Amino acid sequence: MSFSRSAHPRCDHTPAWAALQAHYQAAGRSFDTRQAFAADAQRFSTLSQSAPHVFADLSKNRVDAATEALLLDLAHQCGLEAHRAAMFDGTAINTTENREVWHVLLRKPAIQAVDSAGAAPEKIAIELTKVHATLDAMLAYAAQVRSDAAITDVVNIGIGGSDLGPQMAVLALDAFATSGKRLHFVSNVDGHELAATLKGLKAESTLFLIASKTFTTIETMTNARSAKAWFAAQGGTDTARHFAALTTNVAAANAFGITTTFGFWDWVGGRYSLWSAIGLPLAIAIGAGGFRDFLAGAHAMDEHFRTAPLEANLPVRLGLLDVWYRNFHGFTSRSIAPYHSALKRYPAYLQQLEMESNGKQVDTEGQPLPYATSPALWGEPGTNGQHAYFQMLHQGTDVVPVEFVAVKKARHDLPGHHPMLLANVLAQAQALMLGKVDAGGHKNFPGNRPSTFLLLDDLTPASLGALIALQEHRVFVSGSIWGINSFDQWGVELGKVLAKDIEPRLASGDVAGLDGSTAGLLGLLL
Repeated sequence: MSFSRSAHPRCDHTPAWAALQAHYQAAGRSFDTRQAFAADAQRFSTLSQSAPHVFADLSKNRVDAATEALLLDLAHQCGLEAHRAAMFDGTAINTTENREVWHVLLRKPAIQAVDSAGAAPEKIAIELTKVHATLDAMLAYAAQVRSDAAITDVVNIGIGGSDLGPQMAVLALDAFATSGKRLHFVSNVDGHELAATLKGLKAESTLFLIASKTFTTIETMTNARSAKAWFAAQGGTDTARHFAALTTNVAAANAFGITTTFGFWDWVGGRYSLWSAIGLPLAIAIGAGGFRDFLAGAHAMDEHFRTAPLEANLPVRLGLLDVWYRNFHGFTSRSIAPYHSALKRYPAYLQQLEMESNGKQVDTEGQPLPYATSPALWGEPGTNGQHAYFQMLHQGTDVVPVEFVAVKKARHDLPGHHPMLLANVLAQAQALMLGKVDAGGHKNFPGNRPSTFLLLDDLTPASLGALIALQEHRVFVSGSIWGINSFDQWGVELGKVLAKDIEPRLASGDVAGLDGSTAGLLGLLL
């Protein structure tokens, strides 16, 4: 059964939307965070909260109690709670593909097969049994690889969610890596990336993981075939031992020479697949216990999102803040600034999560939207970003909300570094808000630049799992308010189709039927 939004009005047709427009004109557009702090000694405590493994300070944002109340009205009127329940119950809320959106099931403990009155108990029990059977098999294989001293290097070949998720998590949790294996990630169809990765590797000590749900993704399969050819050229003969597949197309994997496969389900979207067999590289790096902790952290955030009242629900508050900034303040982007070098791929991961999910221009009924949806996400780890783009954040003509991520505990023993790092992240958030007056102009900082501050006690498998789940649910909230389908990605298809037409033309030189620009560029490439 598919899910219909027809029982609830689109956000711009609700009384709350009109009330928010009036509120923005009357108070929101001139809101000054500095004045708000001066007027309210409790602002920090009111606009900050704890959620599983994550503390969030929202007090430097251009919101107050009145704004949050109106945004909560909007959530209620748009049916957010019903939409959330439908996702957890396994209703097919991905309406264009008639699929459930059930990545939350991937991190649900086996003993909690049924805890939602709206779900068919047998449906949840059946799917959860499959999930844990696959998880157990995948973790057993990871343990086998970890204990195999002959394997020194693991190369994950995927793209999109099959690359960004595991790569981000492996880098983030390097302090917990205990396998002694070197992990490499190849995604780009540009052969330079694969060639550079293979340089220095040996066939007899390398394991390749081919991550493609359909085993047909063109970039992944091009790299997989080249890796197999390299393996054979280096004297490798046992493809079955040195290649494994993360796919549902077992027949295609077998035809490739792969006998070890781990599948997942149609209700697992690519950018939500890290919790599935796609997480095998992470399981190899941190072991079964670490991977289960990773799932447990995410599940704790799932339960917070599922059960906490909207006014005390961190994913809801963040998602509604995104709507406030995008549709009323007109902010077009958000900068992600993790102050931890291990989170270097976190901004890129969030780019796919949010922009592929909510970069849509029609509602669930296919009707054009009169309002903006996903902002552009971008960023770099601090303190590097301070010496790259923070100039624009502080003094540029565009206001860009910033989301800082800081970690209280360091996992190194170099003296002086971590206090300096933490001082910098606190100072940057403070400087964006306070600004500085300079009569000459060049050193004037306007201030009142909004930011959110997410704080983890420690960067662990559990806290990383909670942080990622928080971002997933936050994207769900804003997409639900906008009335779009956050779980398809038709926008990635057109370029792929056109590339299939253009590739043979690079060999033939045929430009018939091409537009003038493409024909001219193709001619230069012959």
